[in-house]
Amino acid sequence: MSAAPPNESSPQTLATAVLPRRVRRVLDQLLNAASDELERQLSATVADFEQQLYRMSEHARNPALQAGYMQTLRTVRMQSSDLVPLFMAGLEANLASMGRVAPAAAGTENAPVSFMHLSLVDESEMDEDAVLRDIAARQESRASLPLHLLGQRFGVMAASPAFDAERIPLGPRALCRIMREATQSLELPLESRLLLYRQFDRRVMSDYPQMLETLNAIVIEAGILPSLTYVPIRARPSSVADADAAADAAKDGGKSSRKRRGGDKSDQPRTHTAWLGQPDGDTAGFDEGAAFSLLQQLLSGRRELIGKLRPDQRQGTREQLETTEVVAALDGMREPGASGGTRNLLDIKQALLAQVRQERGHGASFSPQDSDTFELLDMLYTQIEREVRTDAPATPLLRKLQVPLLRMALQDRAFFVRAQHPARQLLNAVAESGARWLDDDDLDPQLLQPLQQAVNHVVEHYDGDPAVFEASNRELQVQLQNLARKAEMAERRHVEAARGKEKLEIAKRRAAETITEIVGEQRLPKFVRALLNQAWADVLTLTLLRQGPDSTDWERQLEVTRRIVATCGRSGGEPDPELANHIEAALGQVGYHAEEAAAIARRLTSALDDDEDPASRTELTMRLKARVRLGEDTSEARKPELPPRDAAEQAQYDQLRLMPYGTWIEFTVNQQGDLVRRRLSWYSPVTDKALFVNQRGQRVGEQSLDSVARMLTRGQAKVVAAERGRLVDRAWQATLNALRSFAGRGAREEDTVGSKNPGAAP
Repeated sequence: MSAAPPNESSPQTLATAVLPRRVRRVLDQLLNAASDELERQLSATVADFEQQLYRMSEHARNPALQAGYMQTLRTVRMQSSDLVPLFMAGLEANLASMGRVAPAAAGTENAPVSFMHLSLVDESEMDEDAVLRDIAARQESRASLPLHLLGQRFGVMAASPAFDAERIPLGPRALCRIMREATQSLELPLESRLLLYRQFDRRVMSDYPQMLETLNAIVIEAGILPSLTYVPIRARPSSVADADAAADAAKDGGKSSRKRRGGDKSDQPRTHTAWLGQPDGDTAGFDEGAAFSLLQQLLSGRRELIGKLRPDQRQGTREQLETTEVVAALDGMREPGASGGTRNLLDIKQALLAQVRQERGHGASFSPQDSDTFELLDMLYTQIEREVRTDAPATPLLRKLQVPLLRMALQDRAFFVRAQHPARQLLNAVAESGARWLDDDDLDPQLLQPLQQAVNHVVEHYDGDPAVFEASNRELQVQLQNLARKAEMAERRHVEAARGKEKLEIAKRRAAETITEIVGEQRLPKFVRALLNQAWADVLTLTLLRQGPDSTDWERQLEVTRRIVATCGRSGGEPDPELANHIEAALGQVGYHAEEAAAIARRLTSALDDDEDPASRTELTMRLKARVRLGEDTSEARKPELPPRDAAEQAQYDQLRLMPYGTWIEFTVNQQGDLVRRRLSWYSPVTDKALFVNQRGQRVGEQSLDSVARMLTRGQAKVVAAERGRLVDRAWQATLNALRSFAGRGAREEDTVGSKNPGAAP
């Protein structure tokens, strides 16, 4: 983590801190409020972590791995009692120091990078830094506004400028750093520590936005900036524009309505960053009761409209089946193959009514609520199947899940409105394994067996107990997390390689600028200039990469460059053997053969004109042209220069440069409109190159941010928003749009039901 720990001389408790009485009282209230919530969640985190270790040991592939998990579990149980106290002590110390950092750390924050002592970074440090940095960045994005307000108020208490997210004592980065320091007491291996951090993210940080609201309320109650607020100014559309926006939203999922609200960054949806099948986002502040009430209104409007179009006087006289009777009748239809595995849910509904008629001798009907459940799940399945390939292994698995999901939805309608419902997560994981936006190499073959096991477990064991879905989804999520970790590791290797290329490009530019600066206005033969800009530039580039700009070797090469320019710029004079030997040795380090290096050294240490020795000059020129330069990528063809970006393309380009790493973007790959989803893993502000990987973390290519911005503007690419990132969520929003069309409501922003972001337009 980039946040530096408090200075060792800083106070470790609020009692020993030199603070104004009022500030101490407020900090004490903040500590009590945060401790109550964090202590409870941390204890639950440790319990979840132990259960996870036990499950992993049960499913270990070999005895050695199982023994390792069990040993880690024993270690955790023996030492876990120290974790929460250490975390709380670190929390109080951070508050007592009010975000102050050690002078050395503060002084080195902006110190120039030194290349004198380069070494490989410990992979464990890379992993921990990356995981904790991602957790902190995600929370800063989720709670940017309350975090900003809390930073302003901490600035007042510290009598200093407003605190940024990194300095806030109760900020995400501070909590992640404290968690890392507290975890050291457990002495866990790397894999287990990363697993614990993910449990910490899922348990503790999932409620972080609500905790921030509580903390802000405490400071407001103490009279510190009580009127501080921030409300973005948005132009309210007219009724005509509102109707147009609703019509457009029904077509493109709300994208047009967002455009009408302007380009304010606060209107931009949060981007989707999760891997395949994993949840992305939270349900913080989600009112499940209100969402279910809205869903009932939409269904009621649909029933009324259908009732007017298809009146049935006999419906009121028919016997109405109880929900328990419907569920019991469905119990005999566990195996879809026995009655036709390709039937939809409405076919199952009619088959049940026919079965009841045969058994009782007269017709019966479902209750309006049960009938809604049949049709709602059928509509959802219809939308899902539109986004799943028919030849995918997921297709028969989705069919097998129909009846268990129907039985569960009849008993627990929260399935429709709760995005994190275990059954909904399981359905999403199965569906996404066959999504149309997956390429042939995107799906890991190792995922197919866990998917089949999860579905079969539900089909065979579900008997009204929701724990069956929870257990199946939990086991599947463990496998998905393992695959996500593999993908992250593969992605990280490609990112490090891309960063290495960026460093090389920076060094090449610095070398070229240095040569241009030293040559200045001095007249040199054209061939000498060519040798300086090619062969000698490679020497300078390698020196920068290996030794750095502050090294004595770099200073020596600068002096050699000046001597070369001075020697070649004057007429007459004797060759300098010492200079020639140095140049020849330096060229040998960048891969030049001895004969070529000697010829170049002679040219760079003599005042020969371009007219002298044309045969040898021509031969040397041909050799240099055939040679691949340091860092040159021969696979990249020179692309034609594009016209300047227009206003819309520039806006997309600026937005791309603000997107977090890991954002998924969907690209249109052909004229039929087929999509492929790619992850923006990294981009360079220096080279303008963006690295893309697939769902397995495999590199699928590089593109310039400029080209991606142009594709976004032309509609050939689309950034995946978090609330529409998961396949089931997209299908659910399409289902809701269909219901709204029955109710005549239009796709309105406040009508989002069962979305991960309740305030987002569907």
